[in-house]
Amino acid sequence: MFVPWGGAPPDRHRAFQSKTELLYYLKNRAPHSCFHSTAYYQRPSNRKMSEKGWLGADLIFDLDGDHLPGVSDTDFPTMIDTIQHQAWRLWSEFLHPEFGFREEYVQTTFSGHRGFHIHVRDPNLLHLDSNARREIVNYIRGEGIDVQSVLAGPDVSWGNRARLGMNSVLEQLRVISKKGPDWKITLERLHEILKKRARLPRSQVRSAGKARILELAELAESPERVSRLRDDMALLVFGETCTPIFWELVKGDASVVMGSAGETDEAVTVDTKRVIRWVGSLHGKSGLRVTEFPLYRLDPSTSDRFEPLNESVVFSQQNRMSVRILIDDATAEIAGERIEGNAGDLFEVSEAMATFLSLKGWAEVTRP
Repeated sequence: MFVPWGGAPPDRHRAFQSKTELLYYLKNRAPHSCFHSTAYYQRPSNRKMSEKGWLGADLIFDLDGDHLPGVSDTDFPTMIDTIQHQAWRLWSEFLHPEFGFREEYVQTTFSGHRGFHIHVRDPNLLHLDSNARREIVNYIRGEGIDVQSVLAGPDVSWGNRARLGMNSVLEQLRVISKKGPDWKITLERLHEILKKRARLPRSQVRSAGKARILELAELAESPERVSRLRDDMALLVFGETCTPIFWELVKGDASVVMGSAGETDEAVTVDTKRVIRWVGSLHGKSGLRVTEFPLYRLDPSTSDRFEPLNESVVFSQQNRMSVRILIDDATAEIAGERIEGNAGDLFEVSEAMATFLSLKGWAEVTRP
């Protein structure tokens, strides 16, 4: 599938008999973005999906950084760093230890814009239908998990996560109740988690207002309540309304981003006939390359961690251009060059930075 410039409909169901045909198409069309199928077919060039003869599909995990709790969409470096941590958690806490997925079948890529893709191409998993894939997603985001039960169990999997999540949420509630530094940011983060948890089919809560979190924070100030909670997690120590809210926050905090991000992440994993960005192509909304790298480099703690805002840059860092910022609170970093500005600010930046800012819609190139 190819997306043209200017908002025209995508050019779908394209098949090529040779590399020469493909290169000819790319040179003549120069599309905005390029995608390939994650599914395998007997007759992939047929236009109708029902006639293609589905054989199986890669299992794809797409972690996207937009609308992360507590992270501004206009602070691009922080967003990318946060989503990389979450992507590594997904692999190191769930996919490898709990599902037994093997590194030899994994391809890891930077999407070229706001996140990372983990492709699992184990032949034994290609046949999984949408329902099976949805069960994997539901488990990862803690849907239907009885936190109190897993906390009472052994120190493994969701039990460990829930313990860490409980301590984390209690600390965040303490920051809110004491009106300490960043208490408003903390409140906003928990509110974003709760709103998304409330929309899940098996959520324990339907009311997701900030007032409930403030009420919960006040109740959690009591050392006696917290002590009783740790002794018996089945107790409604925060009342019938706020106790379920507390446990949903625990699950949302302990889960990776698939538990708190938008619906896109789930849709990519569940869909057995999806298209995904083509490795090596340029992302039309950033100018950065969709880049493959070894799985171990996804780990942010390694000295050789993958640096997407350096290693995915293809445009010149020497040519200079003048740009005018169009939005407020814009923060961008490309190949070591960093800008922070508001609407109306003027900067002289590299061609790579100017391309990124222009495609994002954050700036316009000005004439000398």
